[in-house]
Amino acid sequence: MSSVQTFLWFASGAEEAAEFYVSLVPDSRIVDVQRGPDGQVVAVRIDLDGQRFGLLNGNPHYAPNDFASIYVERPTQEDVDRLWDALLDGGEPAACGWLRDRYGVSWQVIPAELPGLLADPDPAKARAATEAMLTMQKIEIDKIKQAHPAA
Repeated sequence: MSSVQTFLWFASGAEEAAEFYVSLVPDSRIVDVQRGPDGQVVAVRIDLDGQRFGLLNGNPHYAPNDFASIYVERPTQEDVDRLWDALLDGGEPAACGWLRDRYGVSWQVIPAELPGLLADPDPAKARAATEAMLTMQKIEIDKIKQAHPAA
């Protein structure tokens, strides 16, 4: 495991968010829960599919924003749909596979095939895939493939 990890700041609810996140991403777990002298949760460390995150109950003066997001590639559209729908419960959709979950954390939920279509060496194909993606909130890979000639 890398010594580098991402820390997410919450006004409260870090433990609830940690439990939610590890329930959604396969091969994930809560590593530990740190409590203060009063027994209240201060921080939670989790592994999401091998990536370490810390979740901190800080204070309400700072809130998550879109400057950073959790990027997740899923192998099938069904996996994209499942994760997108679960994260969107109580959250807000955005463009191009982005959403903000009920805790205010930004996510990108992306079909694993998408980066290859967007980076096609044929500029016309890449542009067609990009233009199709730009019309979407949740990414629907079949629609992007239809727009991407010979995908």
